[in-house]
Amino acid sequence: MTQASSDVAADGLLDDLARIVSAQHVLTGEDVRQRWDGYPPTNPMEAHCIVRPANTAQVAAVLAYCDRHGLKVVPQGGRTGLVAGARTRPDDVALSLERMRAIAPVDVHGATMEVEAGAVLEAVQEAAQAAGFYYPVDLGARGSATIGGTIATNAGGNSVLRYGMTREQILGLEVVLADGTILSSMNVLIKNNTGYDLKQLFVGSEGTLGVVTRAVLRLRPDPGKKATAFVGLSSFDNVLALLRHAMAEADGALSSFEVMWPSFVESVLGEGRHSHPLADKHSFYVLLEIVSYRSEAVLEELMASAWDKGIVADAAVAQSVAQAHAFWAMRDDIDGLVAAMRPAFLYDISLPQAHMAAYVDQLENALRQRWRQARLVVFGHIADGNLHLFICTGHPDDHAEADRIVYAPLKALGGSISAEHGIGIEKMPFLGISRTPAEIELMRALKRALDPRQTLNPGKIFADERLATAMG
Repeated sequence: MTQASSDVAADGLLDDLARIVSAQHVLTGEDVRQRWDGYPPTNPMEAHCIVRPANTAQVAAVLAYCDRHGLKVVPQGGRTGLVAGARTRPDDVALSLERMRAIAPVDVHGATMEVEAGAVLEAVQEAAQAAGFYYPVDLGARGSATIGGTIATNAGGNSVLRYGMTREQILGLEVVLADGTILSSMNVLIKNNTGYDLKQLFVGSEGTLGVVTRAVLRLRPDPGKKATAFVGLSSFDNVLALLRHAMAEADGALSSFEVMWPSFVESVLGEGRHSHPLADKHSFYVLLEIVSYRSEAVLEELMASAWDKGIVADAAVAQSVAQAHAFWAMRDDIDGLVAAMRPAFLYDISLPQAHMAAYVDQLENALRQRWRQARLVVFGHIADGNLHLFICTGHPDDHAEADRIVYAPLKALGGSISAEHGIGIEKMPFLGISRTPAEIELMRALKRALDPRQTLNPGKIFADERLATAMG
């Protein structure tokens, strides 16, 4: 570690951190390099060390030490984000909360659950289900994403249509600020209108304002059984018609509405791990799910009336839990998609549904004009305006140019460069497409107020201010 980045010698740093968390929880060398620096896994992680605190007090002590000595700290969860929001540099201290995975018993009367930030999303879902409740944030990386990571990125996922983003599921937070101050706001009430809602500063802040250590999650009653259908449609107009029809007919029970362009289905099927649910090919596919105690009847009625209206061209209704899982396994097979498209550039954007089909067509044309062999794969949770794009031009050095082609049209369409994964490093140059100069300056002011030394996750969302000042 260079003296420019810290006023403490490298050996002294490791010894000092070991006194806080114990030596076996300060990882260096090969223990750092054996971890990937993000998703998709391409490069071994670089960091001076990984520190693994056991509790909030240790997190606070580590941050106070690093802030005092000018060290840069990068909080890390499951490292499944797509924008390099948890990427470290060689001199950075990576702060992993993987030892902080406690899940308290469910408060069945208040329908809440208190968890530590390192708890894995799938474990939280299972604990809620065992108590007769449901935690609605769900995404393909549920087995590795942590609660702290989903809070830091305001994760969305497959059930946003019905339950909203992570922000809507958080009642209380405990956060450690850059200087080690513990801010405890572990509210358990749905209604608490007492001044500024400070927890919302940290939801979606990507670890740049504070480190989330504990959270009070809002749970929902067990919504009942799932009924799942895989649908083929002839046009995007029919996709939107089916969405409107399903929302009206399902009476609030429509939980998921996932749209897949043929490029997605064909790419995933090409890996040989799945079977096509339908006999014929279609222009668009929808995976929809009804969750209620009348789910099978609701889905049957919904599909029958959609067929009568000429909206649906074909459909396969899951006849078993295993078949429903097979439908979802195809939709969630992001690893297979990455394998089929290496090197792949991954995007999550949002825009009004009315513009989606034209945007995708224009994007594909622009990519093909620039790179004849370019491939574009599209899918998304379009009920909430979210599209995921995978682009392969054949060469990793084309990433920056592909970014400009993807993001430039969004401003005129009222779209966003990030729907779920945040800004991190990769989307930082394009923040002005989705935020006004006044908004960006206010975000910078918040960063200066809460982290004046630029200790926490510097260079994410916007450039490290001290570096920007030095460069003029």
